Amino acid sequence: MPWRSTSIQPEASKTAMQPLRTDYLVVGAGAMGMAFTDALIDHADVHVTLVDRRHAPGGHWQDAYPFVQLHQASAFYGVASTVLGSGAVQQSGPEAGLHERARRSEILAYYDDILYRRFLGSGRVTFLPGSDYRAEGASHFVTSLVSGETREIEVRRRIVDATYLSPTIPATTPPPFEVSDDARVVAVNDLARLDAAPRTYVIVGSGKTATDSIVWLLANGVRPDQIVWVRPRDPWMLNRAVVQPDGAVALGLVADTLAAAADAASTDDLFLRLEAAGVMLRIDRAVVPTMAKTPTLGAWELELLRTIENVVRLGHIKHVDRGEIVFDRGSVPLAPDSLVVHCAASGLQYPPMVPLWGPDKIRLQTIRVGFPCFCAALAGYVEATRSDDRERNRLCPPNTLPDTPTSWARMLVRGTIASQRYMAEPDIAAWANGCALNPARIEPARRDDPSVRAAAARVADVANRGLARMAQLADEPLP
Repeated sequence: MPWRSTSIQPEASKTAMQPLRTDYLVVGAGAMGMAFTDALIDHADVHVTLVDRRHAPGGHWQDAYPFVQLHQASAFYGVASTVLGSGAVQQSGPEAGLHERARRSEILAYYDDILYRRFLGSGRVTFLPGSDYRAEGASHFVTSLVSGETREIEVRRRIVDATYLSPTIPATTPPPFEVSDDARVVAVNDLARLDAAPRTYVIVGSGKTATDSIVWLLANGVRPDQIVWVRPRDPWMLNRAVVQPDGAVALGLVADTLAAAADAASTDDLFLRLEAAGVMLRIDRAVVPTMAKTPTLGAWELELLRTIENVVRLGHIKHVDRGEIVFDRGSVPLAPDSLVVHCAASGLQYPPMVPLWGPDKIRLQTIRVGFPCFCAALAGYVEATRSDDRERNRLCPPNTLPDTPTSWARMLVRGTIASQRYMAEPDIAAWANGCALNPARIEPARRDDPSVRAAAARVADVANRGLARMAQLADEPLP
């Protein structure tokens, strides 16, 4: 519903405007808010109002660096009703044989189409962009950041917080260190709009944003010896080849993971076994990583990253000035004409795990192992098809996001238990196996495929022993 223009004062406008009535008020039109809304309106005759501080859907993709690309297959991202991309397998290039991965422009166009054609076109969704939500007791208000008008929202059923896990990114987060006035420090977004090339690039960060930046610089002619990589922690990353929209590949990943866990002496040993199985990747073979957020990485990207020899491991940066970078454990000189590139936002957020269905609101969180779009769609389906919050929370327990090898193992345990619960429900199993967002999907037509049956047999052979040992390593009790 558009905002009404008015010439009267904001306080009078607030009084004059009629409340907007809706069944669900979803706060946040990012990936999780869009996926939840899509599944909800597909399975329940309800009205949803989406509100977001940004002026278009897509969440952090609106602010992401221009050369960003999904690190997972496109099919795993977006909403359940509409597949992102064509579902094609790449036929050429370094990822030939792997499924396509959407770029930022494609993702934004996709969400724009979902909002205007599917949501607003249905007549059952209202979008309030560029707006701020606040609650005052049992009342709910939305204020336009453009007009300043405030409108009360009467919510008949639920408030849905789709921002609980909102990531932090460099474009909207200051560097987590002090910067002198004369130091050249930019966010990663500015790499694509430099007026002149610096002599040296100092990439700050250990995660996906840093690796994307280095790969992009190398692809654009920057020599490896022109790049300094400040890596406070070394990361474990998932081999993209084993995270694909293919039932046999998905089951093979589960089997390899559980087999590695079954015989692991420690979490470090678990990851080394996963590396030997081709599941996990690390950049420096001489260093055992302590970071395990585990985005996916292509083998070709790994080869490029290994060409960077000037790696600084002195902890986190405390201060940058024109001629020096000061770390937790020392300092290094900063060469003249260096550009420090901030890729050090934390990305994933780690708020307390709470029941998704609370007395005041629904707080969207991950449920199975990662894949937030599928988790939000699952929550939308369960909200639409179940009437008891205790049952909803039983089927969809909150999960942690990974940061270390131990928390990664904990995520696996919790996600496996959750998957066993919701897949035991025939209707949810049928929905999940028809949902492209589900990385564990086994399409009915492929259940008798020999490769799927063989992978399933491998999982069955090691499931109990592997899960029990994973739980011990994660200090996560099994039910």
